[in-house]
Amino acid sequence: MLDACAHWPILKSALPRAVTVELLRLDESQQTKRAVTENVSPRGARIVTDWHRAPGKHLLVSAPKEGVKSLARVVYCQRMESTKFAVGLQLVVRVEEWEKLAS
Repeated sequence: MLDACAHWPILKSALPRAVTVELLRLDESQQTKRAVTENVSPRGARIVTDWHRAPGKHLLVSAPKEGVKSLARVVYCQRMESTKFAVGLQLVVRVEEWEKLAS
């Protein structure tokens, strides 16, 4: 399996943290889905979901319990299992709550 961190330096500083997030597709379907992060950083997250999302696509990501809501760009999408994908997201808004974890 590819090492996503080698292709996306934001995740090199990411901390392991499981956060439940809500994803909203910004296409005509406007579908929503819950997912869980594997790790987070102030500018990104790696999530596990059953949605395949192509790099370059955008999602709206929110973590209501943490007051997080940001537009995010899909940086990579890797198949983990037959129905699960690891998706690297680059957040448009810096998440101060997740930055506190890193310091």
